[in-house]
Amino acid sequence: MSHAPTTKGRATRARIIEGAAEVLRERGVAFTTLDDIRARTATSKSQLFHYFPEGKDELLLAVAQFEADRVLEDQQPHLGCLDSWESWYQWRDAVVERYERQGDQCPLGSLFLQVGRSRPGARAIVAELMRQWQEQLARGIRALRARGLVSPTLDVDTTAAALLAGVQGGVAVMMSTGDSTHLKAALDTGIEYLRVTADRHSPR
Repeated sequence: MSHAPTTKGRATRARIIEGAAEVLRERGVAFTTLDDIRARTATSKSQLFHYFPEGKDELLLAVAQFEADRVLEDQQPHLGCLDSWESWYQWRDAVVERYERQGDQCPLGSLFLQVGRSRPGARAIVAELMRQWQEQLARGIRALRARGLVSPTLDVDTTAAALLAGVQGGVAVMMSTGDSTHLKAALDTGIEYLRVTADRHSPR
């Protein structure tokens, strides 16, 4: 007998996760109970445990995955088509706008504090988020290189990793201070570095 989730079951599970994410953003992880989530999503206790048999921690991990996916979705369509300087600056503005809108509360960070960042599931979510993010930045740098807009000798993967590290550092400072200056500086400096590499290798 098959136990694969039905289309309706997948939709119900997704609705619970999205509703839980809304409550957690509003109230914070520490102050949200399963009863709060049940009330928001109009689900019974048995229904909630049917989809999340391990309880709150399993649901929090599912919400963490949802929030991780949103990090990348909020950067689209720009992150997926970084093939011109205009698109890079549009991506830069989208990143700044996303984190300024978020403010000093990071839903993803709060979730990992609650479930434990060292848990295999939590670590896998973070690792996959960073892998996908860096991969899309690297793809964008390669698109610039194919058009002759950056140096052909540029180490693409290392540059993408450095740019992502700069963004994460800027976000961390913003979370601590409420000021997006460092995030903007990291993005602007990273993009300017890409542009300078082309100038350094242009024919004299």
